[in-house]
Amino acid sequence: MVGGGNEFRFFLSCDISLPLAFRVLHAEHILITQQKVPELFVECKLYIDGILLGLPVKTRLEPSGPTYFWNELITLSTKYRDLTSLSQLAFTVWDVSSGEDPEIVGGATIFLFNSKRQLKTGRQKLRLWPKKEADGGVPTTTPGKVPKNERGEIERLERLVNKYERGQIQHVDWLDRLAFSAMEKAKEKVCERKANLYPSLVVELCSFEHRVVFQESGANFYIPAPVSLSNELVTVWDPELGRTNPSEHKQLKLARSLTRGIVDRDLKPSSKERKLLQTIIKFPPTRTLEVDEKQLVWKFRFSLMSEKKALTKFVRSVDWSDNQEAKQAIELIGKWEMIDVADALELLSPDFESDEVRGYAVSVLERADDEELQCYLLQLVQALRFERSDKSRMALFLVNRALSNIEIASFLRWYILVELHSPAYARRYYGTYDMLENSMMKLVGREDGDEDGFRLWQSLTRQTDLTAQLCSIMKDVRNVRGSAQKKIEKLRQLLSGVFSELTNFDEPIRSPLAPTLLLTGVVPQESSIFKSALNPLRLTFKTASGGTSKIIYKKGDDLRQDQLVIQTVSLMDRLLKLENLDLHLTPYRVLATGQDEGMLEFIPSSSLAQILSEHRSITSYLQKFHPDEDGPFGITAQCLETFIKSCAGYSVITYILGVGDRHLDNLLLTDDGRLFHVDFAFILGRDPKPFPPPMKLCKEMVEAMGGAESQYYTRFKSYCCEAYNILRKSSSLILNLFKLMERSGIPDISADESGGLKLQEKFRLDLDDEEAIHFFQDLINESVSALFPQMVETIHRWAQYWR
Repeated sequence: MVGGGNEFRFFLSCDISLPLAFRVLHAEHILITQQKVPELFVECKLYIDGILLGLPVKTRLEPSGPTYFWNELITLSTKYRDLTSLSQLAFTVWDVSSGEDPEIVGGATIFLFNSKRQLKTGRQKLRLWPKKEADGGVPTTTPGKVPKNERGEIERLERLVNKYERGQIQHVDWLDRLAFSAMEKAKEKVCERKANLYPSLVVELCSFEHRVVFQESGANFYIPAPVSLSNELVTVWDPELGRTNPSEHKQLKLARSLTRGIVDRDLKPSSKERKLLQTIIKFPPTRTLEVDEKQLVWKFRFSLMSEKKALTKFVRSVDWSDNQEAKQAIELIGKWEMIDVADALELLSPDFESDEVRGYAVSVLERADDEELQCYLLQLVQALRFERSDKSRMALFLVNRALSNIEIASFLRWYILVELHSPAYARRYYGTYDMLENSMMKLVGREDGDEDGFRLWQSLTRQTDLTAQLCSIMKDVRNVRGSAQKKIEKLRQLLSGVFSELTNFDEPIRSPLAPTLLLTGVVPQESSIFKSALNPLRLTFKTASGGTSKIIYKKGDDLRQDQLVIQTVSLMDRLLKLENLDLHLTPYRVLATGQDEGMLEFIPSSSLAQILSEHRSITSYLQKFHPDEDGPFGITAQCLETFIKSCAGYSVITYILGVGDRHLDNLLLTDDGRLFHVDFAFILGRDPKPFPPPMKLCKEMVEAMGGAESQYYTRFKSYCCEAYNILRKSSSLILNLFKLMERSGIPDISADESGGLKLQEKFRLDLDDEEAIHFFQDLINESVSALFPQMVETIHRWAQYWR
């Protein structure tokens, strides 16, 4: 809350020491009476309680057409803390194009606080009073706010847009596009009629994370609301809101005093308390503990030390601002039953700041082998953001593991390189990068012929040189006008000519996607491009072992989200296989080499749209590659089983991750029957199409299994339910990994604070295994019978045809 001088006090929901700032965006409906466009400048004055404060700010705005778009930032010397509830900004627009005395175009005044004493934010459209200078008196004669009785449909829509931009109206992509299109048409109609059009000035006031409220000091600063017979809602601001209750705080301190430790050591929970503790222990990591729950965990901390799952709940119940309590907690953590890696990842989230707690989590990770560590490496690099020092135990751990494993070293280097673009954490990541480089350069080659540190590091830095050359090639290819074939010819010409050194490397380069694989050069005649707006390159590389490796290089697209999804698919595949369930998933490799570029592994396959167009059915396609007269539907039993299992695996995984924008062009099928998904631009429930089904399960896929009544479809549903329950057991691991990615800048993760809760909802942790089976079977039935997605798919096919 804000106030001024000695008369007011502050409750900080914004930085009130900041100077008052706003943007002058544009003017509308300015009358042009001369042959040339008027040259305008805006004069801004700040009035507090009707008194002019300081000198007026005059800003000359260059003309840019009849609508006058300026987007000019104006900062006043007055700070927010100096404002009162009757503070006003007075804007006067002057025409100085005549070169003589300036003429007044109009003026308008706006109060900075509304009737509820809330600081106004966002876009504000002010009506200019023609030929009148803005008046800062109370009351003003030039109010910028249009009276309610004069507001039309346009004013109503503009108020809604303002709420939308401030986040008070939920964003729904497809609906927003329709709404804004309709609004533009409505505005055009009003402009054509030239009715009720008045000159106006549009300004944008600063927005803050929380609502800012003006409050005077003292207990009775609000006049009691008059007694009203109507059912009118009255807003009352509670000045004690968010403050600690002194009596509760005192009771909490007494209960947690060190002298209580002697008594608590021998305490045993009752049967009722034991049930409550077990319920708390089973809470997902996204669940915040209540005060009484924290108190219960702390009370029985000694009896919980044999419960490894209870450690994270205990750490959350500690008051880390109390040095004595924190010291006791650290001692107990060292004696606690060793936790699993999933719980260690939770302790690395931004919720935990203690170096001792984070160091303990790293000590748990040190027990993981290299294969398991690679499953979490992307998130561990993100966890460096939350460390308190640049040379943290986490950074040292990652660098040390990289020294003994070239795959970890390569991926760690790339993950760090991508984060160097983050202004807030660039220094930390530069420090970690230098630490990795210096440590690798000091490695000494072994007698068995292993490379020394210098050569190892050079083999990694040459990957960056390769991507830089590919970026140059892509720019040249994009500049070619004409058909895709002309661009393919240009690509092959460049590889054989200007970039001929890429056909035979001086020294083998480690593949960025698979660092143990050595690439020796590009095969120009086997390289091509994809027919899309970004023209990704499909390159065939020769390998040192005599084989080939096909890689897709993309520039202009953020692959970090695809990288995260594929990493999660790979992890889920590992979790399923640990339970002896191999669903023949295809977690192809993806590596973001920048915030708008990266590489993908190319898997030879065809889209379902292409298969249905050429073969009419999935069954006919599989019969072509794996015919068997005695097998089911004329296909070998192994091929059909592979198809059924892969369909089940991706149905479950795409449902859990909330993958959107599913259509037959981003569902691919290999000739051995493995179905897999590509293109993960929409996750966690976001979808550009209206009313998407829970999972993409089209009728053609069901028909390939023999129809909804066949034994193979029943087997498909059985695999789905089994996989769903297996992954539910590892929900904490998956939730913790996504928690660590919250500040990564990945669109669908960073933009939605409730992303973790959406992911948690998909696991339905409130159900037991049997209830979860019934729930998922209902989801399958709902997805198969959904009619609207079939209509959307038809529209999509027509759009692709005409494109």
